[in-house]
Amino acid sequence: MSRRPSRDWALPPAEGPATDLEVLIPTFERPAELGVTLAGLAAQDDPPFSVLISDQSAGTPASEAPAVTAMVRVLQAQGRPVRMLRHQPARGMAEQRDFLLGRSNARLVLFLDDDVWLEPGMLRRLTAAIDTLHCGFVGAAVQGLSYLDDERPHEREAFEAWQGPVAPERMRQGAPGFDRWRLHNAANLLHQQALIGLPDDGWLAYKIAWLGACVLYDSAKLVDCGGFGFWPQLPREHSGEDVVAEWRVMERYGGAGILPTGAVHLESPTTIEDRRVDAPDVFFGPGARSAAP
Repeated sequence: MSRRPSRDWALPPAEGPATDLEVLIPTFERPAELGVTLAGLAAQDDPPFSVLISDQSAGTPASEAPAVTAMVRVLQAQGRPVRMLRHQPARGMAEQRDFLLGRSNARLVLFLDDDVWLEPGMLRRLTAAIDTLHCGFVGAAVQGLSYLDDERPHEREAFEAWQGPVAPERMRQGAPGFDRWRLHNAANLLHQQALIGLPDDGWLAYKIAWLGACVLYDSAKLVDCGGFGFWPQLPREHSGEDVVAEWRVMERYGGAGILPTGAVHLESPTTIEDRRVDAPDVFFGPGARSAAP
C-alpha cells in the first residue's frame, strides 16, 4: 500500500514510491466541496499519486479554508505530494485545465472536479482500466445519490459494453452513439451496474458520448490531440470544454467509461452560470472553427 499509515505520520518521511499519476483539480469558490474531494483522495490506497490544485477563487484562497488545509496536511502526511497554485485572472475552464495540464509531468492525469467524492479503490480501478485498454482516456461518470429511487430504464437503452479493445470513434451531435449522453443522467449507472452484477474486484468498459468531472487521460495522447490549447478561441464564459478535448482524443485513440463508478457528485450549485457558449458548438457545429490541434 502506497498510502502512509497514521502510525508513521510523526516519523521522518521516507522516500515514497515513484508517482506517475497526478490528480488535477480546478477549483473556484468551493472550499467546503474541495475539502470533501480531498477527503475522498485521502481514502485511496494505490496507486501512488500526487495532487495539483489550481485555485481561481475571487475571494479568500481555498488554501486558507480550514477543511482544505486539514485535508492537504493529511494527504502530505500519507506521502501524497500536494501543490496548490493560485491562478489569476480567471479566463474560463478551458484555460484553467490547460494551465493544470501544462504544469504536470505525470504519465497519467486525472481531471477531477472540486465537487466529486471518490470511493476507496476508485483510482486503482481507473488506472487498471487505462493500462489494460491502452486508449486515450477512461472515466467514472459522477452519480447523484439523491436520484437513487429515480429509475430511468428508457435512458439506459443505449448502454453498450466494449467487446474487445476500445476503438477510436468520431463523435458529434446527432452522430451514432450521441444518445449515450443520457446514460450519465441522475443515478442511471448505479442502476445499470446493479442490473449487470459486477464481481467485487472487476470492472467493465462501456461506450460513451462523453463524460465529465472524473476523467483519467494518458497525458501524451491528450497532448498529442492538442489538450486544452484551444482555450484562446473561447470567451471566458463557456461550458463543454471537456467535451471538445474528449472528442478529439476519442477520434484518434478512443475513450471509455468504466463500471462500477464510485464517483459521487456533491450536487452543489454550478459555478458556471453563463452557459450560452457551448464549446462543442464552437468547434464542431455548423460553421465551426477548426478543432485540429
